[in-house]
Amino acid sequence: MDFLQLDTSASEPLYRQIYTRFRSAIAEGLLQPGDRIPAARALALELGLARGTVESAYALLTAEGYVEARGQAGTVVTPALARHAPVAPTPRPAEVRTNLGDAASTTRPFQMGIPALDVFPRKVWARLAARAVRATQPEDMIYPPWAGLPELRTAIATYLQLSRGIDCTPSQVFITNGYRNSMELIARALLKPGDAVWVEDPGYPPTSALLTEAGLCPAPVSVDGEGLMVSHGVATAPNAKAAVVTPAHQSPLCVSLSLPRRLALLDWASRSGAWIVEDDYDGEYRYVSRPLPALQSLDRDGRVLYSGTFSKVLFPAIRLAYLVVPPAQVERFEEITRTFAAAGPTLMQKIVADFMNEGHFARHIQRMRRLYAERRELTADGLSSVLGKHMQVDPQPGGMHLVLRMKGYHTDRALAARMREDGMSALALSERGVLPHGASALLLAFTNIDTKARAQALGRRILMAYSK
Repeated sequence: MDFLQLDTSASEPLYRQIYTRFRSAIAEGLLQPGDRIPAARALALELGLARGTVESAYALLTAEGYVEARGQAGTVVTPALARHAPVAPTPRPAEVRTNLGDAASTTRPFQMGIPALDVFPRKVWARLAARAVRATQPEDMIYPPWAGLPELRTAIATYLQLSRGIDCTPSQVFITNGYRNSMELIARALLKPGDAVWVEDPGYPPTSALLTEAGLCPAPVSVDGEGLMVSHGVATAPNAKAAVVTPAHQSPLCVSLSLPRRLALLDWASRSGAWIVEDDYDGEYRYVSRPLPALQSLDRDGRVLYSGTFSKVLFPAIRLAYLVVPPAQVERFEEITRTFAAAGPTLMQKIVADFMNEGHFARHIQRMRRLYAERRELTADGLSSVLGKHMQVDPQPGGMHLVLRMKGYHTDRALAARMREDGMSALALSERGVLPHGASALLLAFTNIDTKARAQALGRRILMAYSK
């Protein structure tokens, strides 16, 4: 396979190079739907690599839906891709100019949107913060750059290219004061009052509230096991001007948007001249395989705006997020940020930039991914051992919370209210949407549950509330 020419001197990992070359070969038609690809062992021998390197690339291709295993028949390019137009590789753009949980001062058990603060590297953070304060010069004390500190924008662009498959320049990265601020900039820059916007249902309620306050019209679109049902959106709101989606781990169901749905969504945006806002609030935390590349990495028409945040991976009080816009929209967003000055304090941006540039951020993400995988398993096991007769935990590829389904006919809202009365935090799935779904479930964060014994103790408290 001529397209599998690897560069051993490149900074990009070899498994990632294999994945990228296979994806490009499929997009360009060199590999057709149904074509068989070499076995991992055979390809590893041919390339002189460890078998695990090839298997990591194949696992990522399988997770995204590009290939599928057929047992003894081997691994083939997914036949279903024949229904979609090939996705051209994204060229490098030219350089151009509520948390709905409790707002309490202490963390409650199962509180959503709160990372594992007990393992945050506070000593490293304090050292970087002290150094930044000591190095402060008069020029650092004037108004910060409207779009964000250049060092931080560069660090984010580098990180996204390596970890999320997003090929962007620092000029496309805009620092904001959080997800809400990012959405405000998008609404002001690209939309006008009265525009319809697709939102996932069930979904993240603050999104609809933000859109409504901006004079826009949220259009709920159903979600199933493959994520947003694009066909439902086309049928119910065909003239929508934008869609807000959570492709990596849908909020709140934690399912991943399938590859056919991703392609269909991009096709819809291209045909309709609509925008896609990709809210990648916790895309780093996938446990069944490596994190999936962002939806934006498939965008060939400049329709996707990528929204990321430091609140979930560092800590909420940081109040820093970022937005990656298409190259053609950079100038428009520069105008908007000059008017609304969204970037936030220079000192905090400087600390985060140093945290990233010195490698602490990448190490922290890797550590948290392992920790969350452990805590998710022990929390699910602990709760299931106590509540197994009454509830079941949904299998999920990633995310920072569990979906605890209630068996039989029960009202999740009443149980969530009783749990809150008992000092726990709980969200009811039925409160996260407006369309009829029928299922009752609790949304419970596991990030700060550190032992199975504690999960079991909390499970007994839930059982008591359930039995009232």
